[in-house]
Amino acid sequence: QVQLVESGGGLVQAGGSLRLSCAASASTSNIIIGIAWYRQTPGKQRDLVARINSGGGINYADSVKGRFTISRDNAKNTVYLQMNSLKPEDTAVYYCYAEASNGGYTFQWWGQGTQVTVSS
Repeated sequence: QVQLVESGGGLVQAGGSLRLSCAASASTSNIIIGIAWYRQTPGKQRDLVARINSGGGINYADSVKGRFTISRDNAKNTVYLQMNSLKPEDTAVYYCYAEASNGGYTFQWWGQGTQVTVSS
């Protein structure tokens, strides 16, 4: 079992910043191998925003490169998404996502989502 709890969403003006947090907890049989942030707007698919894997590798969607930064605090089992220079098109529900290995199998877990609204 893996639990993901997101926080930090809200309303911000264009050009502003927000930091999202994803606190992860996993049972001892689950090894988290990567955590990512996705976002989704009504009627559209959920798209990858940024991902960090257990080895520290990071990748970003082209639309957020140079503006968003994903990082992790291993001591707190928390992954952050620092979002700067926000644009109205960044408005979405942001979901934390984790891949975990358990007994040779890989499982996927989602958080409940947090709303980010950027006003123009």
